[in-house]
Amino acid sequence: MAEFTLELNDDQKQVRDWLHGFAADVIRPAASEWDEREETPWPVIQEAAKVGIYSLDFYAQQFFDPTGLGIPMAMEELFWGDAGIALSIVGTGLAAVGVLANGTEEQIGTWIPQMYGDAADVKVAAFCSSEPDAGSDVASMRTRAVYDEAKDEWVLNGTKTWATNGGIANVHVVVAVVDPELGSKGHASFIVPPATPGLSQGQKFKKHGIRASHTAEVVLEDVRIPGHCLLGGKEKLDERLARARERARTGGERVKNAAMATFEASRPAVGAMAVGTARAAYEVALDYARTRTQFGRPIIDNQGIAFQLADMRTQIDAARLLVWRASWMASAGKPFTAAEGSMSKLYASETAKTVTAQAVQILGGNGFTREYPVERMHRDAAIYTIFEGTSEIQRLVIARTLSGMPIR
Repeated sequence: MAEFTLELNDDQKQVRDWLHGFAADVIRPAASEWDEREETPWPVIQEAAKVGIYSLDFYAQQFFDPTGLGIPMAMEELFWGDAGIALSIVGTGLAAVGVLANGTEEQIGTWIPQMYGDAADVKVAAFCSSEPDAGSDVASMRTRAVYDEAKDEWVLNGTKTWATNGGIANVHVVVAVVDPELGSKGHASFIVPPATPGLSQGQKFKKHGIRASHTAEVVLEDVRIPGHCLLGGKEKLDERLARARERARTGGERVKNAAMATFEASRPAVGAMAVGTARAAYEVALDYARTRTQFGRPIIDNQGIAFQLADMRTQIDAARLLVWRASWMASAGKPFTAAEGSMSKLYASETAKTVTAQAVQILGGNGFTREYPVERMHRDAAIYTIFEGTSEIQRLVIARTLSGMPIR
């Protein structure tokens, strides 16, 4: 087990600098265009694939970094470039995490490579959990998966919403209800292979921020998939459902559902995304405050501006520390006894909203225009307190963990 450290090793620094260069040279120059177009930036994703950033190998190397810092370091640098484009590059990762968290070794080896494709034929994947009437309240999920034993097939019906890459993905990972009486414990995750009949894209959302990332509904109408597309396999599912039924009857150990397992693993990474956006806005504001002159001196000489920048930098560094701690704990197999993963996501998300708003204020009228990137960064930052568990849900998870209450 690697010791927790605040110092990146030489290999990590080399990767960080490489990612920062790509973010500065490729992502940032394209950010405004794709934000305005509100389309998936396929050329940028392809460039990322060509240099090896958008690939299974790269994310595997970062995921298995023994210090746990590979993924948060990568997320921070890419989202420093631009949140919308970066989410298009890393959005496939949530579906991959869904397979890693719930799948067998064979499923991991079969499906994750198909999520990325290759530099000559780039693919994306989608993780589909939220529904029109089941966002934070995962127990209200209605998408059903019914097993057809005669054909060894699962039949999926329902509508998913807020799915990153939904409908345009090569592979969809869908969370569905297999036993309605068990609430959130009666869920399972399924792979929907490419070109499966019955899966279609519903509404594509026009969003406030992260507009270069595709977000849409996914409609499932009598979608039939082979039995082996149930992540983890039917034997494991039957055992888990039996434990859940026994617990419902007598009380006992808590059983995690498929969606919660994915979100729990990804929350520190979302915190790192927020840190990247906050840091980008802070750097723009700092540079502006040093060069913008009013009343015969740079505005950073005014205490009101200087103190804002001091608070912004302090909050960013504190957020990064929480993210790194949670990431190291997850890598080291240490349990989140105080919901440290949710803590990191909560604090970093709120920091991104606060810091980007302060950056707009420091730039004044210029910050309110699209001539400067802080306007876009402020819009992008709003998503961090919403997706993969709202700030309110993070506080609920933290409070219930501290009190010993069950997390549903």
